[in-house]
Amino acid sequence: MARAALLSALLCFFLTRCVVVGAAVAKVRQQVGRARLAQLSSESSFVRTLAFKHTLRVCNAYPYSAPMEIFHGKTQITDPPLPYKACREFSPPIRDGDKLQFKIGGSNAGSFAISELPNNDAVLVLIVYRHDAISSAVAFESHIFSNLINAQIAVLDTYKGHAEAQPRIQDASSAKTSRSEELRYDSVVAVNPGIYEVVLQSEDREMKARAELVALNRESYVVVRCGVEAQEGQSYSQELIVFPHSDPKMLTGSAAPRRAGHSVLLA
Repeated sequence: MARAALLSALLCFFLTRCVVVGAAVAKVRQQVGRARLAQLSSESSFVRTLAFKHTLRVCNAYPYSAPMEIFHGKTQITDPPLPYKACREFSPPIRDGDKLQFKIGGSNAGSFAISELPNNDAVLVLIVYRHDAISSAVAFESHIFSNLINAQIAVLDTYKGHAEAQPRIQDASSAKTSRSEELRYDSVVAVNPGIYEVVLQSEDREMKARAELVALNRESYVVVRCGVEAQEGQSYSQELIVFPHSDPKMLTGSAAPRRAGHSVLLA
């Protein structure tokens, strides 16, 4: 009787161990099967999530002797800081709701919240300038360029003061022609590839500023009148910011600089 009980106990022990081991093996096989299924699904899928490229460009049109520091969240993205009349391209991943913080001369100048980014590759241009001629407050002007084949130019006026002047685009001085057309503020225009000059003329046609613009297809440019006629502190005369500065060598194979004709895309 005792021997029979012992054999029964041993049989139960081994059966229990077999059940436990069998369940563990089955669980491992199930996990391996799921991993293999996921791998096969990943390998067979031809659908990918699109990752759009949003390029950020900032221009410092704020007249001040000290350069500007820019922070994306808590990370400073200007090294070195951005001086007056300078522009720079940044490549941090930007999303709707992100905030850019600005410091001038070590003091907080303001912040800008990014919103309404398009679901396609695009260039976001942000202009920082003087809010008025009395205070030192900052203001922002932004534009998102469409993804077009033609070169685009956004024309902005950030000058604060009584002086009036209008930008014009014209053939470069080395060109065989001498055509000239007015650029309207707060507009976006398209131009043919080529080398141009952008000039700033007063009402009596006096030249106030001049800058070269090399227009390449699929590139986005800004033309900004900047400066301030300050009621307190230092004044800064009217000047032009043109950005980016494309390489004329990139025009090789493009259409020769033709008429500086352009059509308004946005009012």
